[in-house]
Amino acid sequence: MARRGEFALIGEVFAPLAASCPAALGLGDDAAVLDWRGRGDLVVSADALVWGVHFLADDPPDTIARKCLRTNLSDMAAMGAKPVGVLLSAALSPALDDAWMEGFAHGLGADLADFSVGLLGGDTVSTPGPAQFSITILGSMDGHAPLTRSAAQVGDDLWVSGTLGDGALGLRVRQGQILGLSEDLRGHLVERYRLPRPRVGLGLALRGLAHGCMDISDGLCADAGHLCAASRVGLVIDAPALPLSEAAATVIADHPALFQAVLGGGDDYELLFTAAFADRDAVAATTAATGVAVTRIGAVVAGTAVDVRDADGKSVAVVAAGWSHGE
Repeated sequence: MARRGEFALIGEVFAPLAASCPAALGLGDDAAVLDWRGRGDLVVSADALVWGVHFLADDPPDTIARKCLRTNLSDMAAMGAKPVGVLLSAALSPALDDAWMEGFAHGLGADLADFSVGLLGGDTVSTPGPAQFSITILGSMDGHAPLTRSAAQVGDDLWVSGTLGDGALGLRVRQGQILGLSEDLRGHLVERYRLPRPRVGLGLALRGLAHGCMDISDGLCADAGHLCAASRVGLVIDAPALPLSEAAATVIADHPALFQAVLGGGDDYELLFTAAFADRDAVAATTAATGVAVTRIGAVVAGTAVDVRDADGKSVAVVAAGWSHGE
C-alpha cells in the first residue's frame, strides 16, 4: 500500500471485483450481507491484527486474542447483527511458544463464552515475520434490515456511544508518551486500548431506529468522513459535546493538544450513528435499556464534508483525521 492509501486501494482496486455481488455492499460497509436460503440474512466480516501494528509485543496474549475477537464483534454491532460464530486464521512466528499460545487461547475462550459465539474452525500457518491473527465472523440479522453507512439523512441527529479517545490515549500511555497519571486513570486508558468494548447489544437495539451506522475504528473524523461519503451528506460535529472519560479529560486538561487523539486517534470501537430528530426520546429510551450511554454530538447537513466546530461555532482544525494503513 505504499502507492495508495488503504481506502483508495479498496475503492480503486478491490471494489470493482465485488461489483457483480450485491451482498458485498460495494465493499463500503462494516460487513457483507447475504440472503441465506430464505432463512434470514447472513452477515460476514473479517478483521486482522498484526504484531507491532495493532498490538504491542509485550501485551498479554489473552488480551491480544480478546481484541482480535472484539474488533470483529464491533463490525457486527455496526450492522445490527447478532454474532453467531468465528473462523480464526493464525500466522505464527517462532517467537510464540506454547505458553504464549495457551494464554492466547484462554483469552479467546473467555470472550467466546461471554459473547455466546462459537469457534467454527480456521487455519494455522508459520511465518518468519511478525505474527498475524485474522478472524472471519458470521452473524445473523434474524429477519431485520441491516444498519448501513449509506442511510444517513439530512436533518438527522448524530450520536456516538461510550467515550472517545481512550484507546488512542491508552496507546500513548503504553508507549511512555503520557506520564504522571494515577494508577486508576492509567489502568483505564490502557485497558481501553487493549480491550475494546463492542456494542453488540446497542447495535441490536438500534435496528429500525438508526439510519446511518458504523463503528469507529480509524478515528472519529475519518470514519465520519466515510459515513458522509456513503450517504452523500455532510456532518457538523460539536467538539464540546464529545464524550470523554475522566481519564481522557484529565490528560487533555494537562495536554490540550491531545484533544486531537479524540478527533482522529482510532481504537475507539464505539458506534457512530444517525437518527431522526423526532426520535431523540426513542433513542434515549432504547439505549438506556442496553446500559450503554450515548451522546448527541452533532447533525447531518447538506454537503459532503465533516465540519468540527468549537463552542463559538468556529471550525476546528483536525491535524490527523484518523488511521489509514499505507499512509
